[in-house]
Amino acid sequence: MADKTLKITLVKSKIGQVPKARATVEAMGFKKLNQTIELPDNAATRGQIQRIRHMVKVEEV
Repeated sequence: MADKTLKITLVKSKIGQVPKARATVEAMGFKKLNQTIELPDNAATRGQIQRIRHMVKVEEV
């Protein structure tokens, strides 16, 4: 079985967000707006996405 990954793009700025959302964005590895990263599709990543779902666009790869 192939490991699934998620392509996650930050589409909204972390300026003005609550501290937990800001910390989650930084913990996921985002450095700037419209940056795309690929992370494994697991429970931890899904939980992080759930916290900042209003700020990101997610695609399955």
